[in-house]
Amino acid sequence: MRSRVLASAVALAVTAAALTPVAAQARPADPLDAVNTFIGTQDEGNTFPGASAPFGMVQSSPITTHYAGYLYTDTAIRGFGHFFLSGAGCWEQGGLVSMLPTTGDIGPGAAFDTSKPATFDQAKYAAPYTHEGEVGKPGYYKVHLTGYGGIDVETTASTRSGVERYSFDKSGPANVFVNVGQANAKEPVSGSSVRIVDDHTIAGTVESQAFCGGKPYTTYFTTKFDQPFSSYGTWSPDGGTPGSRSAQGGAGLRGAWLTFPKGGQVTATTSISQVDARGADTNLADSRVRPFDAVKNDVQRAWRRELSSVDITGGTPDDRTVFYTSLYHAFLQPLTANDADGRYYGFDKKIHRAIGWTYYDFFSLWDTYRSQNQLLALLKPDRARDVAKSILAIHDQGGWLPRWAYASQETNTMTGDPVTPFLVDLWRFGALSGDEMHAYQALLQNSREIPPASSPFQGRSGNASYQADGFVQYDPNFPKKGQDTDPAHGASATLEYALGDCSLSVMASALGRKQDAKQLAAKSRTYATLWDPSVTDRGFTGYFRPKVTGGSWYTPADGPYSPQGQDGFHEGTAWQYQWLVQQDVPGLVAKMGGAANAGKRLDDFFAYDDLVKDPAKTAHEKWVVGPYDYYKQFRYNPNNEPDLHSPWMYTLTGQPWKTSAVVRAAHTLFTNAPNGVTGNDDLGTMSAWYVFSALGLYPAVPGTGDFVLNAPRFAKSVLHLPNGRDFTVNARGASGAQLQYVSGLRVNGTASDKTFVSLEQLRRGSTLDFSLTGDAPKATWGTSRSSAPASPCAG
Repeated sequence: MRSRVLASAVALAVTAAALTPVAAQARPADPLDAVNTFIGTQDEGNTFPGASAPFGMVQSSPITTHYAGYLYTDTAIRGFGHFFLSGAGCWEQGGLVSMLPTTGDIGPGAAFDTSKPATFDQAKYAAPYTHEGEVGKPGYYKVHLTGYGGIDVETTASTRSGVERYSFDKSGPANVFVNVGQANAKEPVSGSSVRIVDDHTIAGTVESQAFCGGKPYTTYFTTKFDQPFSSYGTWSPDGGTPGSRSAQGGAGLRGAWLTFPKGGQVTATTSISQVDARGADTNLADSRVRPFDAVKNDVQRAWRRELSSVDITGGTPDDRTVFYTSLYHAFLQPLTANDADGRYYGFDKKIHRAIGWTYYDFFSLWDTYRSQNQLLALLKPDRARDVAKSILAIHDQGGWLPRWAYASQETNTMTGDPVTPFLVDLWRFGALSGDEMHAYQALLQNSREIPPASSPFQGRSGNASYQADGFVQYDPNFPKKGQDTDPAHGASATLEYALGDCSLSVMASALGRKQDAKQLAAKSRTYATLWDPSVTDRGFTGYFRPKVTGGSWYTPADGPYSPQGQDGFHEGTAWQYQWLVQQDVPGLVAKMGGAANAGKRLDDFFAYDDLVKDPAKTAHEKWVVGPYDYYKQFRYNPNNEPDLHSPWMYTLTGQPWKTSAVVRAAHTLFTNAPNGVTGNDDLGTMSAWYVFSALGLYPAVPGTGDFVLNAPRFAKSVLHLPNGRDFTVNARGASGAQLQYVSGLRVNGTASDKTFVSLEQLRRGSTLDFSLTGDAPKATWGTSRSSAPASPCAG
């Protein structure tokens, strides 16, 4: 993740003393009404407002000046692209096949002067637009372009097609520019082509660079219009050529213009494929080039089914919008990657066919293993099974398990071992049925070995040191195959390896591999090799500290080691990563000097005393809130993945009421506004965190299937599970406008002091009845020694 938090946000000022109940709102008939796709389109949330089907291959969304596509504060739209990721952080991420409706003559010396190559730069021909009347809903986007005489643009999508409808205010001839040589800002296009197929159809290719410095890949497209164009031309780096039927070449301006003699209303349907031109044509044929409103109605029915998997009662209208928009964002990825005929381009650079299942790609595993993966596995198990099958296909075809898979290649982005907890959780949720041993063997290989030098995968590149000595050495100059490599962040990689090994030990034990389970559990406790009891900071003693090759403690050249420094930790410091030991809470607490001292650290980490006085102010001013401000920090960073589970460390150490307080404070960072996502949304990770925490449960410990509890935000939430049963959470009097704590819990009518529920309890259709209080001293629920779930790899 390359994330940042809101520099400022319109947030509800809540205090523990202002306990004013919020009246429950009637549940709207249609969850689509509660979604605002503009949330996250400002301050580096990196979402897109345009149309997509659930987990769709194609998206149709506006492009402005931002590398993620659309920035809410921009004033002009350069085009409407057909491939986007939601919430990703690296620069190279789509906006391919950009189309813009225009009016005006095209030719030498005309309004669009073909003799001047810069005429066809999308930054120059971009159209101003207005937010007035702009609509962003699941499967539908609308905007009014105020340039070119005024044009309404509407977009919708099916799984493999994006559809735009252009309505021209100005009578007479109108144009559509199809730009294949440019994409989102900072998305290099190294080659492109376009050709006029007939008077309704164009096709071509875009060769662009993959995410986070990956290798170039080719996207094929075919676009069909609902009415014929009467004239056309193409442009290249040398300028425009009226009447030209094709253009192709390397990097540089390239595209085609199409002129429709009557203007009026024009609809374009675009399909893409990463396989070949036949794949784009096949996807277009499968989409059937239907009327715009028919496509819109179908995709919105699909979204209605997806979003209706959870019903909530209570909360303000803004609460509901934030919740359902978060659920929407969590169901955008991973992306469908096989064509309508089942063909897909594999990691072995060969064409394969998925028969009876969907092959998915674009896996941001360092992010999604912490929340989005479990939400998808719980609510959409059929998709989760296909995700698991896709991950194994990548292993079988590419020779190794992925970390950040993008367009049939491994980008080697981020560090640690995210694929292990990701795939183990899918096993735990039942998504690997029939493939358990297949997956286990791939995971065991990944855990113990290193890919060969010839492999494009890095895997656990720090495994030599980790297996021999129990830690990944810190070596910022270690050779790498892509964006990142583990020894460059050796300390955090060690902690990630250990967490992954623990989750794999749980799977090994269940599969009867007892010796493996014992060895993996022991490896998961090697995090202790990096605990330096001599380091002090902010009145606390003992922190994780990187070690260099040979086992010596790392000391920076310019002074003593500080746990607030960046060396050895990826997008965080020792302060953030000290809590990434949820697999062995007793061991961690012992190193911190006991539960009381661990609690004091948590209090300092969250600025807890300030938080209970003013949660919103503390979240915005005390926590890590700067743009990409990962380092030299000692406080909670709610906008980045290493800290996502840390509020529940209070519960795991015997103070569950404080978890509820921290979660409510963090919710003030999620608002019904363009800057209403805390940091990059990272393919639904932050959104899934919000969904779980608002429901009152979180998958804090990978591989266990346990959900650690907190005070729910809504009076009633119902999860409609695919097995036909409902899991219900009741919390009478719940109000996001105040700090609330759990004072009691009944599970299926029986009082429970357990601070967690199991996956099995959820799937049976259990009912949780929470009693809430605004008085922290009365929140004694869940504080006994036996209340918290057992750590799976405690020594």
